[in-house]
Amino acid sequence: MKSKLPRKTASAAPAAKTQPSSQPSYWWAYLLGMFLAAFAAFQVYGSTLRAPFLFDDLYLPFTIPDFADEGFRTWVRGMRPLLMATYWLNFQTSGQNPYAYHVWNVLFHVAAAAMAWLIVRNLLGRAGEAGWKRETLAAFAGAVFLLHPLQTESVAYVASRSESLSVLLAYAALAAFLLHEGGEIGWGRTFLILGLFGAAALSKEHTAVMPAAILLADMFWMRRSVFQSFTRQWRLFGLLAIGGLFGLSFVWKVLVSSASAGFHLKEITWYQYFWTQCRAIWVYIRMFFLPYGQNIDHDFAVSRSPFEHGAWIGFLALVALAALAWIWRERLPLASFGVFLFLLLIAPTSSVVPLLDTLVERRVYLPMVGLLLVVCEAVRRAPLSRWQLTGVLSAVAIVLAVLTMNRNQVWTDPITLWTDSVTKAPRKVRPRHQLAFAYFEAGQCERAAAEYEKAAKLAPPDKHLLINWALAWDCAQRYDAALDRLKQALALERSAHVHSLLGMIQAKRGRYPEAWAEIEAALRLDSNFAMAYVYRGNLRVIGGDIQAAIADYRKALELEPGLEAAQQALAQAEQRLAAPAR
Repeated sequence: MKSKLPRKTASAAPAAKTQPSSQPSYWWAYLLGMFLAAFAAFQVYGSTLRAPFLFDDLYLPFTIPDFADEGFRTWVRGMRPLLMATYWLNFQTSGQNPYAYHVWNVLFHVAAAAMAWLIVRNLLGRAGEAGWKRETLAAFAGAVFLLHPLQTESVAYVASRSESLSVLLAYAALAAFLLHEGGEIGWGRTFLILGLFGAAALSKEHTAVMPAAILLADMFWMRRSVFQSFTRQWRLFGLLAIGGLFGLSFVWKVLVSSASAGFHLKEITWYQYFWTQCRAIWVYIRMFFLPYGQNIDHDFAVSRSPFEHGAWIGFLALVALAALAWIWRERLPLASFGVFLFLLLIAPTSSVVPLLDTLVERRVYLPMVGLLLVVCEAVRRAPLSRWQLTGVLSAVAIVLAVLTMNRNQVWTDPITLWTDSVTKAPRKVRPRHQLAFAYFEAGQCERAAAEYEKAAKLAPPDKHLLINWALAWDCAQRYDAALDRLKQALALERSAHVHSLLGMIQAKRGRYPEAWAEIEAALRLDSNFAMAYVYRGNLRVIGGDIQAAIADYRKALELEPGLEAAQQALAQAEQRLAAPAR
């Protein structure tokens, strides 16, 4: 009777510790490789280095006047303190100049690519590869991570530094574990791995999955059960388990208070999100192998049931993929481990925890190393000579670099970015809204109003869209149209903001009694709304009461010290008051 145990092959994962290589280490070559990687990255991302802050960048601390000048403790007090510490350092040295922020993003990406190279190189050795093929494949994996167009959102977008920084640290933790050559891990390496994991978790919450990834690596490559891994490496996995529990508890607190993630979301349930992600994961895989159709804001439909949009097919395909990875774990160890690692690392954002955005390209940044292992498994079996293989892989890397340079062009300007998005997602409101705002910021007021109108036709407009639409009409000096939009917003919700804007528009029309009435209504609703005092001060200046206007401007600055409109108005009023004395 034939044995049911898996048959060993030359490429099977070793049962014992990895033997150290007898070949010399050429550190000069590795340093040269790092230099070339950095050079290539800055060439590919060069067009984005002077790009302005975009989208969520505008809500980061360094763009908020009242927050930017706070001390270091204030910056790092909330979520992702290590990430915020890097922004604080940027702000101290560069202020609000985007160039330095982009440079740091590229440097973090280069370092993350180096960690991906290190992980793949180690696992190639564990799978039986050595010599030129191991080095060539590892370099190719690092180049793909560095140059793939799917990475652009994580690098060109300052707010996505959370990806490159956290993944750099998470990969470093995994690499530190893999580089241990058998035997029990001592306290020094244990604390190194734990420290890197903790730093990753303090940069972005999704890296809380890394203890499971390290455990998976130990079980797969050392052929151990969970119990055996914990007993053999009790220091490491004991502390990682404790750290992982702290990480998960922190993630839970974040989810409970988040407006865009968590089980409390009304827009999507956990099971609807799960079925949607059964399709989304295959889109991510397709975009890795065939990188087209990229978009900052995908319009990806929700599957409310397994039968909607073929979600059940995606689910069965994922089950089949995992089953094949298990069956072929001896024959194709790199691909097998790569599949398991990819599915594990993408799980925090693409499984059952609902997120409002159902398809986001930066979510592939962390799990990409798993796909790189699958590619290396396929390529290492290609019947090519050393130079043939090097030529083919170099050509692929060059193609990826060209595609990334092309994709980066949309990240150089907000109008270009959102025009690209609305072209690819014409039925989604948010890209249209953002394009309108980009036109408004560029002073193209009529075009901004036209885009807001298109957005309003896609879905019933909320108060934010109506207010921005009104401001676009105000910018275009179409005051009647602006008033109409503000009255619509007021019908949705009475607020000091809307009343004060109504007062501002009425004043521009010369209807001062109506303007006064709106400003007073705003202050009755919220006596701490700073802009209402600015608008009232403007009305007092028109009426010739400069002293009272100055008092209003100072009140506005007392409520909001960094309010630029109040600062400018106060300076002008004080100059006007002092003018007769000259």
